[in-house]
Amino acid sequence: MSAAAPGEMPENYLSQHTLRSWFLTTDHKRIGILYLLSIIVFFAVAAVAAALMRIELLTPEGDLVTSETYNKLFTIHGVLMVWFFLIPSIPTVLGNFVIPMMIGARDVAFPKLNLLSWYLFMAGGALALYSILVGGVDTGWTFYTPYSTAYANSHVVSMVAGVLVDGFGSILTGLNFIVTVHKMRAPGVTWFRLPLFIWSLYATSLILVLATPVLAITLLALSVERIWGLGIFDPKLGGDPVLFQHMFWFYSHPAVYIMILPGMGVVSEIIACFSRKRIFGYHFVAFSSIAIAVVGFLVWGHHMFVSSQSVYAGLVFSLLSFVVAIPSAIKVFNWTATLYKGSIAFDTPMLYALAFIGLFTIGGLTGLFLAALAVDVHVHDTYFVVAHFHYIMVGGMVTGFMGGLHYWWPKISGRMYPEFAGRIAAMITFIGFNLTFFPQFLLGYLGQPRRYHAYPPEFQIFHVLSTAGASILGIGYLMPLVYFVWSLYFGKKAERNPWGATGLEWRTASPPPTDNFEETPVVTEPAYNYPPLQTPPNGERQHV
Repeated sequence: MSAAAPGEMPENYLSQHTLRSWFLTTDHKRIGILYLLSIIVFFAVAAVAAALMRIELLTPEGDLVTSETYNKLFTIHGVLMVWFFLIPSIPTVLGNFVIPMMIGARDVAFPKLNLLSWYLFMAGGALALYSILVGGVDTGWTFYTPYSTAYANSHVVSMVAGVLVDGFGSILTGLNFIVTVHKMRAPGVTWFRLPLFIWSLYATSLILVLATPVLAITLLALSVERIWGLGIFDPKLGGDPVLFQHMFWFYSHPAVYIMILPGMGVVSEIIACFSRKRIFGYHFVAFSSIAIAVVGFLVWGHHMFVSSQSVYAGLVFSLLSFVVAIPSAIKVFNWTATLYKGSIAFDTPMLYALAFIGLFTIGGLTGLFLAALAVDVHVHDTYFVVAHFHYIMVGGMVTGFMGGLHYWWPKISGRMYPEFAGRIAAMITFIGFNLTFFPQFLLGYLGQPRRYHAYPPEFQIFHVLSTAGASILGIGYLMPLVYFVWSLYFGKKAERNPWGATGLEWRTASPPPTDNFEETPVVTEPAYNYPPLQTPPNGERQHV
């Protein structure tokens, strides 16, 4: 790579600005940026649908939209958020950007497949948006049969096709990451010198490769039955509707860990950096990611406790659902132990990481309620489930994504964002989230079913609180968008390693050169090898 002449800016991955250089790029960093811009669009559309639902629910009568339109709104929100934001966000944006740098590689193993995965993602997203524009879908994001195959009058096939195509992009991403981690590590980067973010995305990639084909087969069978009337799920045609639930949740419960495992990896990086300590019990945290991926394949039946499943199967799935909580608890306890006596700095990424731990813990503990047979019968398909799911997905995964974006933003853009604004946004997000979703635990316990656009007047106070919280949460999500864009033009230039972190990605320039490193790094020490903490004379924290 040629050195920059005196007085010139050194070349980096952002140096070329032509459309051709972006749309035909095989640079993992640029593909990460393409994914970032894409998922923001899908997040915005899904957020508008959520806002309309919350406005509708301000009053008990259901006087803003019809029940049919409300069904389409929660379907739009669910499909776009799950498959076009939650699942791809951290792996395709942060994973694409930093995985090769974290292991000392110049790119992923298959750069052209990486670009193809983005085009498949966009093609699937285009099909989903097309189905919305021509009338929408009213089945919910789960596409339950036989309603979706025989009775729905909406554009089910085009929406299902969008998810199907997007799934192939996910498979390519997972395959790429697995091969990259196995074959592209720099000298000295042994398995137990890998950052925990790599371990979490490796486990995520295993789920993507093994589980997504099951979803593809399920959605293909749904489309075949809807188009040609082949009896697979419709009992009138000799099919079994519960079979669809088994096949769908065999993918979709591991998909929960596709969403949350990368967030856990981000939190491990941030906790270590901003407490200046090696993660307590590194090996346990690493193997807990693999354990979550493995056991996560065995718990899909807890979604069907009330769907004619046998009591014995319910007992087994209930027990396994409690078991899968153990590796998640290991992570939380080990993060907490890492913080103990650490030299903690409450920078913006750390605030998001601490919020993740608190919100994910609430989501995980309420998941144990749903894993208990008797309690699940009471709160199944109520707002209790909605609150639990969002505490895991939004309180956990989205918070982790925001933390990771703030952590690596200086590396991605070469600029620093305003720290004070970042801290304010983190606090607003935390407050808005809890005000939005905690009242829904009470709603569910009191018995309100989800997916209803009208409800008894005694529940109104909880919905008013939720809508007020959603307004605050929206401000918390808009603020980073504003100050990130501001930082691109006016932000202070970032140093090579502004946080004083230990990963290989912080050894290269900000923003990185196209090939990441001028010379392949050689690693001789474990991950998170922070020096022993020393208390300075003035008692203030010192960056190493």
